[in-house]
Amino acid sequence: MIRNYFKTAWRNIMNNRFYAAINVFGITIGLVVGIFLLLWSLDELSFDRFHRKAERIHRIGIEGGTGISKQIFTNVIPAVATFAKNEIPEVEETVRIMRIGDAPFKYKDRSFIESNFAFVDPSYFTVFDFDMIKGNQNNPFPDNNSLVISKRTAERYFGEEDPIGKMVTMGLGELCKVSGVIADYPENSTFQYQVMLPMSRFNDLAYIQRQTSYDGKTTVSSMDVDWVNFGFETFLLLRPQSNVAGVEKKLQAIHERNKPEDAPVPYLTQALSSVHLYKADGSDGGISTVRMFAIVAIVLLAIACINYVNLATARAMLRAKEISMRKIIGAERFQLFIQFILESALLFAFAALLAFALMHLLLPYFNQFSGKQIQLGLSNHRVWYCIGLTLLGTLLASSFYPALMLSSFKPLNALKGKFSAGITNSTLRHSLVVIQFTTSIVLIAFTFIIQGQLEYVRNKNLGYDKENIFSFNMRPEMQQHFGAVKAELLKNPAIVNAARVGRDMIHGGSSTGDNDWDGKPVSSNTWFHQTFADENLIDFFGMEIIQGKNFTGSVTDSLHFLVNEAAVREMGLKDPIGKRLRIQTVNGTIIGVVKDFHFASVHQKIEPVVFQFKPENCWRMYIKTTDRDASNAIAAAATNWKRYNEDVPFTYNFLDESYHKLYTMEQKQGTVFSLFATVAIMISCLGLFALATYTVQTKTREVGIRKVLGASVSSVVRLLSKGFLKPVAIAIFLAIPIAWWAMSIWLENFAYRIDIRWWVFAVAGGSAVVIALFTVSWHAIRAALINPINSLRDE
Repeated sequence: MIRNYFKTAWRNIMNNRFYAAINVFGITIGLVVGIFLLLWSLDELSFDRFHRKAERIHRIGIEGGTGISKQIFTNVIPAVATFAKNEIPEVEETVRIMRIGDAPFKYKDRSFIESNFAFVDPSYFTVFDFDMIKGNQNNPFPDNNSLVISKRTAERYFGEEDPIGKMVTMGLGELCKVSGVIADYPENSTFQYQVMLPMSRFNDLAYIQRQTSYDGKTTVSSMDVDWVNFGFETFLLLRPQSNVAGVEKKLQAIHERNKPEDAPVPYLTQALSSVHLYKADGSDGGISTVRMFAIVAIVLLAIACINYVNLATARAMLRAKEISMRKIIGAERFQLFIQFILESALLFAFAALLAFALMHLLLPYFNQFSGKQIQLGLSNHRVWYCIGLTLLGTLLASSFYPALMLSSFKPLNALKGKFSAGITNSTLRHSLVVIQFTTSIVLIAFTFIIQGQLEYVRNKNLGYDKENIFSFNMRPEMQQHFGAVKAELLKNPAIVNAARVGRDMIHGGSSTGDNDWDGKPVSSNTWFHQTFADENLIDFFGMEIIQGKNFTGSVTDSLHFLVNEAAVREMGLKDPIGKRLRIQTVNGTIIGVVKDFHFASVHQKIEPVVFQFKPENCWRMYIKTTDRDASNAIAAAATNWKRYNEDVPFTYNFLDESYHKLYTMEQKQGTVFSLFATVAIMISCLGLFALATYTVQTKTREVGIRKVLGASVSSVVRLLSKGFLKPVAIAIFLAIPIAWWAMSIWLENFAYRIDIRWWVFAVAGGSAVVIALFTVSWHAIRAALINPINSLRDE
């Protein structure tokens, strides 16, 4: 019986090769794109969930600032971890991480720059599930000179040699001994530290040796009693069934008891499993993109299924007599149902095999584009679980209704040409076409909006010059000789100018809420972004001083401040020049107001900034060059770098490239949505093309009669085309509000954004109409040109 089912299904497919090919191709494209998107979404959702205690691990954050300066800080004071472990019963263990920027390491005559380098508490290796393949997981750092590295790093440093016990030079001659090697981090891990030193070593360097905190006055002997310095990412391992909200209140109480002069400091916690896709306050940090891609994947698969349903229902009349004869000679409804399900399954088998072949070929390009390392190996159960569910769901969604409908014909009515279940009308088919083109139009409109926003971002005036400027971090000796370095660089005609700053102009620097000014409201808790600078910064970046004056470079500038417009508004000052302002321990005067500039992405509003004259704290050099001289300028900077950092590789970043990297996700979204729109239109047109073919076949005699009675070619084309334009018109009507709503939500992620223009919908709708007309017109014109004698002979 089963064999007979398959033979019949195969014969039916071979007798209708054109429609079978249309179905297989549409389903294949839908499967490839849909599965790739679902795999990407699944990978994003899997971040940090491989830790056995993931649901009990929480990151600490605090709320700081009021008004526009309100921020969520995920780096906190180091003493919080110590007090939390000792005083809060719900806390089982704590982990502190102090991430350091690029750090030089050397083994023998080989030098390395580690960007993923951090000081960590030993509990890092027991709270989190990172396999220690060499060394003692319970005692990873036998002493302060110990070093734990990843397997990948061990291979880079030592090749095939055993890394344990090897001596590595860190920084300016500090020796460290490798005491452990951990397995390479999973790709879906938030943590990717390749080199880790003990937090106790950082304590010695930052506290015991200096015996002072950042303000230069308060003596702090240990990080465990430091209630001043922010900068430590801190995680709590809570006991099972702990009240998280209660822990947050206890953390706040501990902070306010030990630092009573601070404004109320609300603490918050965030589960480790949500760190990757949510911000610390629970707001969107990427989850909306994951949801969007998952929805689009499902929609694309649905469009592919709609093609199958449309063709199956449209061709139902052609199979009505076949089905009726089967029933008359004894076939039961269930048997017919199974027959049609197997026909669908056979088509899906072909489509699935073709989809797997395409996925195998396209996977390297997909991984390169998405930044993932997804593998289709048999051992990857998560991937195959996703693929299996997708195939099963798509098969059921596309085959169940046609099989049920075709098997429900009443033989006598079908033989007389009378069909039940609404088969004789095209309402269902047109409804499905509406769904297809509604989705396509929404995707086209979304593509225009994303590209428009990215164009706006690229061309937006940031308030400072970012073109042809590259930068690098100066090491201490170079920093001390900045004047001589700058003079030497300016001798090179390829270098227009050079400046130093105590922050990264794109990724920011330090912030402080320790401030005061005349007239400051008691309720105010304004935070300032600190920018350490000298007198050349404003001119170098082409910033505009709208009130007051710039630094002059004199010693008195150490008591002067420049602030931006946002700071003036937040402080509530009408005439800020000459007003007193205290930032931490520096009590000075505002001498100038700088026009607002974007020192972060346009996702967030411009926040208060204070410029402080502290050349000694300026650790980053910026060099301005020209398009044609950039390579020469980089070579000159590298030569000067080698004079002060002989053993450390020279690395740099162009400012405009760093800025554009802030919008990498949006750029990918734009590309992906362009692809989505193309695929959706392609699949929709495949279905429309097949339906047009079927319609022409069923109206051959009608067209012949009309032509005999005098109908023109154009009138016949209009007759055959208008039935397809109506659902497209309805799709445009439905797509406009859906696209407007979706795009408005997406644009809300930007504090500075474009307006949604009417022409976006006009272009998207017009494109759909043109594509639909192009798809059906070939069949319509061909049918209209057929000799009516031949048409009337056709049964």
